[in-house]
Amino acid sequence: MKLFGHKLTISAAFGFTVVGLFIFIALFTPWLAPFSESDSVGGTWDEPSMTMWFGADQIGRDMLTRMMYGSRMTIGVALAITSLSFLIGILTGLVSAVVGGWVDIFFTRLVDVMLSIPGLIFALIILGVFGSSIPVLILTIAVLDSTRVFRLARALGMNLTVMEYVEAARLRGEGLWWVITREILPNAWAPLVSEFGLRFCFNFLFIAGLSFLGLGIQPPYADLGGMVRENASAINFGMMAPIYPATAIALLTVSVNLVVDWMLSIDARPSGAQAEL
Repeated sequence: MKLFGHKLTISAAFGFTVVGLFIFIALFTPWLAPFSESDSVGGTWDEPSMTMWFGADQIGRDMLTRMMYGSRMTIGVALAITSLSFLIGILTGLVSAVVGGWVDIFFTRLVDVMLSIPGLIFALIILGVFGSSIPVLILTIAVLDSTRVFRLARALGMNLTVMEYVEAARLRGEGLWWVITREILPNAWAPLVSEFGLRFCFNFLFIAGLSFLGLGIQPPYADLGGMVRENASAINFGMMAPIYPATAIALLTVSVNLVVDWMLSIDARPSGAQAEL
């Protein structure tokens, strides 16, 4: 089986299948979920049955339904965070690399200061002061994560800005925006796309971790990390309630990494002409 002209490995095919399944569930959750997100339809930690495949949670809500809505919420927030962090990081990183001078010094020193503060502690302070609403959560984590994207984008920009085609564009009188979007960004696309997958995994786990601590996505919204925390005590009674959302977190993270590894491997392969040489 091939994708984008390259043969899929078994691990990559597994990763694409699982990621595609999660995306499908996230898009069509309201039509796929057997019950409402917040309705109690059973007893506390009811065992799995034909009507409730994964049983019930701590207040009798259907676990499968909660996991569908939780996956949708966690994936959506993680995707929004990653997209915003890449927009900020790529823009500032490439501008720093192309313009140089005091602009580069300003952004680089600002990023160094932000990186000197542990990300989790900084996030806990901001969320503790401003609350854990979804907009605050997205903006806070995106700004923190953009520092890593800035480093990568700046490094790629510094390597590409000295290339002959960039110099030719400058000699033609092309502006900063043209040079970044037409000359540098297309040639830095492959490593940035791979990094996007890795940063998505980090943000997905970061949100789940914050929710487990009680500072992430707040009720009545379902999310996978919060479901693990809410049902953690079920382990003491030999019940599987917290295992299901924890498995979903692990499965999606591993699958995205398998896809990213495959993309990195095909990007590293020589082209046909290079292989012949």
